[in-house]
Amino acid sequence: QVQFVESGGGLVQPGGSLRLSCVASGFAFHVNAMSWYRQPPGKGRELVASVSSANPVKEYADSVAGRFTISRDNAKNTVYLQMNNLRPEDTAVYYCNAGFSRAEYGDWGQGTQVTVSS
Repeated sequence: QVQFVESGGGLVQPGGSLRLSCVASGFAFHVNAMSWYRQPPGKGRELVASVSSANPVKEYADSVAGRFTISRDNAKNTVYLQMNNLRPEDTAVYYCNAGFSRAEYGDWGQGTQVTVSS
């Protein structure tokens, strides 16, 4: 079955950096776009960034453009999110899913908690 396993979150001070990883399985990773989402405390899930399957096209939410970078390693079935210059408003549980700008699957992983606080 489809599975997503996110990791790399933690507590970081404002201005700090984190690199998130998501290992996907149960579908043809290399032909699918991938996206990162986040769910801040008390709010709904929102799209953060997407990367296409080949000749990668990347898109970012306005709130993270210029600070976050999405990338992928098809050999490892893994998508990454490099997050720099983190802000308190980036605090959320981060998830990945297949698809470009929309979630392809209803199955979600456990997510990884990112907390930005001094």
